Amino acid sequence: MRVLASGDIHGDIKRIEELAAQAERENVDLVILTGDITNFNMSTDNLIGPFKKVNKKVLLIPGNHEPVATADFLAELYGIKNIHGYSVRYKDIGIFGAGGCTEVGPSPMLGEKEMFDLLQQGFEKIAYLKKKIMITHEHPAGSTIEKFTNFFEGSAAVKKAIDTFHPDILLCSHVHEAEGLEEMIGTTKVISVGKRGKILDI
Repeated sequence: MRVLASGDIHGDIKRIEELAAQAERENVDLVILTGDITNFNMSTDNLIGPFKKVNKKVLLIPGNHEPVATADFLAELYGIKNIHGYSVRYKDIGIFGAGGCTEVGPSPMLGEKEMFDLLQQGFEKIAYLKKKIMITHEHPAGSTIEKFTNFFEGSAAVKKAIDTFHPDILLCSHVHEAEGLEEMIGTTKVISVGKRGKILDI
């Protein structure tokens, strides 16, 4: 499965159009948006439409710039899936996630326990599958990503989820300065996808 993952778009319609063109050009099977799709929950116009025009499946989670309700609205409007606390299966690949943040933003402030519980809720439905991908907006505590910012601590819950569920891949964003960074935490490859996006063959 070929995936295009991106986050921290912040309402940049031109970037959305560029990503949609890339998704078509690269023949991706799935687009994953890792939160902060809007700019502090302002206009949602045409943030998903370009992907639908090129017939791409889209998964999303909220970031800290939009509440869960906005992610739900976009999912219902465009017939896509918000996997905040949920999961999906594609053949032998399970994808689960939780958006929002434990420390900042207009999205509902999640406690670390709530963040972990949402990730566990999604994971349990796909635990039996051969390959598992976790999607969060926030980065894990203790990660290299955390060293790129003086403002945003990583989430202990995301780190606990890595240690407990051992996903093959974690896709996150949130720290713009860490865009494109890849690191291993245990057996999990952590990728900060950022606005430019990342193509993955899974």
